Amino acid sequence: MKTADLLSRRILSQTTGKNSSARPIIRIAIAGIALGVTAMLLAIMVVTGFRDEIARKATGFAGHLRIHPFSSNKSFEDEPMLPQPELVQALQAEKGIRHVQPYAYKAGIIKTQGDIQGTVMKGVSGNFDWNFFKSKLVEGKIPEYSDTLSSDVLISSYTASRLHLKTGDDFLVFFIQDDRKVRKVSISGIYNTGLGEEFDAIFLLCDLKLIQRVNNWKNGEIGGYEIWLNKLEDLDRMTPVVYQKAGIQLTTESIRELYPQLFNWLELQNLNVGVIITLIILIAAITMISTLLILVLEDTRTIGILKTIGASDKLISLVYMRVAVYLLLRGLLWGNIAAISIAALQHYTGIFKLPEESYYLSSIPINFSWTSLIFVNAGTLVICTLFLLLPTRVISKIDPVKVLKFE
Repeated sequence: MKTADLLSRRILSQTTGKNSSARPIIRIAIAGIALGVTAMLLAIMVVTGFRDEIARKATGFAGHLRIHPFSSNKSFEDEPMLPQPELVQALQAEKGIRHVQPYAYKAGIIKTQGDIQGTVMKGVSGNFDWNFFKSKLVEGKIPEYSDTLSSDVLISSYTASRLHLKTGDDFLVFFIQDDRKVRKVSISGIYNTGLGEEFDAIFLLCDLKLIQRVNNWKNGEIGGYEIWLNKLEDLDRMTPVVYQKAGIQLTTESIRELYPQLFNWLELQNLNVGVIITLIILIAAITMISTLLILVLEDTRTIGILKTIGASDKLISLVYMRVAVYLLLRGLLWGNIAAISIAALQHYTGIFKLPEESYYLSSIPINFSWTSLIFVNAGTLVICTLFLLLPTRVISKIDPVKVLKFE
């Protein structure tokens, strides 16, 4: 091993020296690997950041899980259910569940002096978790709901701009039902999540008691319960747990079941990243194979001399493998430095923007993960090293007699 280490260092110093004809090729190989690693790491950081941010916005509206009565009605009109404090207490005691809150939906029509627009009013109670909407508030304040009925509502900037409304304005909401009703509400605040027509254009948050009165619900009936988990990754594990606790009288839906088109789209992005990573690793492997072949062909005289003095093919192959792995590690190092630097720049400055109406985000998101970093580096190193076994077979074909005679 000491002999292989000594020889690899000697060959490396010769091939990377100023007078070496292989020096430009080696620099190109290192740069190619660095660019490939940078692209892989940034692709993972961006796609996972994109997925997490979109999922966080979707769960901000509807929670991770929803419990409600069985109904064949696929509209936004809820079947009422009585509050179940025992169920809420059991759910909140479950490890992995962060918050449980009641809700109710009611479809209506917003009418102002010159405009009209359909909406879905989401009724929430005083224990509603406003953290998500606080982070998306662009004007006004979050409404406060207590034991008395409040007419304050929270609307999106999408709806406010279309209806020419601002904080403090009043407008009428018409409810189409057997006993037609109209309610006057006041804008407490305006939010913007960037989810456009999928969420912002539809939902309006109001006091749960308002919907209870419009629907003539008695005894504090609600539409169901929304459940927030500590992590989205726990969704598959917690769905059957919540379903079992809810019992056969209620149904449980996950956020993926409520908005399958959104999450299927996000899963498609993961597939794209997998394809990109596979292609880049193959390109990096081919680059290293080409580089090692050039080094071997450049040093045929050295290989012939080593064979003449008794060096085995295995030892010589090990020497050139070490040289190639060293160059690979240099490429990995520079690739990691470049990727982390670009990711940090984007994370702290948001310099690279996106059209929010198309991507639901105003800037490219970044999600740094040590697991992904280790996976990409280890995977690239292992796969490229395995591919390097192929060109080392050329060494066994070199005849020292012919090489030295030709020299």
